[in-house]
Amino acid sequence: MHSILHEETVESRTLIKRNSSLMLFLRRYPVIPTLCLLPVVVCGLFGPLFYPHDPTLMNLEGALKPPVFMSSGKFSYFLGTDHMGRDLLSRLIEGARISLIIAVFGVFFSGFIGCLLGILAGYLGKITDEVIMRIVDAQMAIPAILLSILLATVLGPGVITIIISISVVFWTGYARVIRGETLSLKQRDFVTLAKVTGCSKARIIMKHVLPNLVSTITVLATLQLGSAILIEASLTFLGVGLQPPATAWGLMISEGRTYLATAWWIPTFAGLAILVTVLGANLLGDWLRDKFDPKLRQL
Repeated sequence: MHSILHEETVESRTLIKRNSSLMLFLRRYPVIPTLCLLPVVVCGLFGPLFYPHDPTLMNLEGALKPPVFMSSGKFSYFLGTDHMGRDLLSRLIEGARISLIIAVFGVFFSGFIGCLLGILAGYLGKITDEVIMRIVDAQMAIPAILLSILLATVLGPGVITIIISISVVFWTGYARVIRGETLSLKQRDFVTLAKVTGCSKARIIMKHVLPNLVSTITVLATLQLGSAILIEASLTFLGVGLQPPATAWGLMISEGRTYLATAWWIPTFAGLAILVTVLGANLLGDWLRDKFDPKLRQL
């Protein structure tokens, strides 16, 4: 009896040790975010190389073909076809390209505007800080999706419109966080020493403040990639974003909802693509935050 209990204890300890090693490995390396985002990045960069079919080619005779794992599915249309006979796998790949382009440019421009205004508000203070932060407060009182719909409706549908909408909606988040970080950095000894030595404000910001904000900016940008993709998909789904014959995940969901009862695969795969991409971006942002913050770093 004693030997049996001893063996069970040893096995349980071994299992706990393996689980702890796995958790340590997952904390040390962004395995899950990489698995989620790598297909999107590869498809976004090299999408046309992987098209099984032309994503815009219509074939009404082959409409609503099921995926390969269903009884009448075929390998030539691995994920099936939509109501117009277009290959869903090809459209998912093309949708990844569109989503990646919009998200990257939208986050870049919103980050540039928000970081610039946040640094100016935090470092200059006084009237500059009051004006910028009151604008931030006023805009943050408006729900992001409503402001995006308003801008898209006024400017008209299109890729440029969505990028502008994302930039206008998200810059306030950067400005608020970066202002707080800048206020903290402004009190540090190295900034005070730079002032004593006669450095100009522009030089202090570029050489001493901005380099210390890179980690924060990187985390914010990564976390907002997922939100940008959601905004793009939402605008397109509501009909104020990308328009046919363009290919986008939100458009696939919008067109496929009519056939949900008979051809569930049309909106489902696009929805899963959005889910996995947003999840991967959020997990990567959390991992970067833990990696850059000494208080949260665990190694």
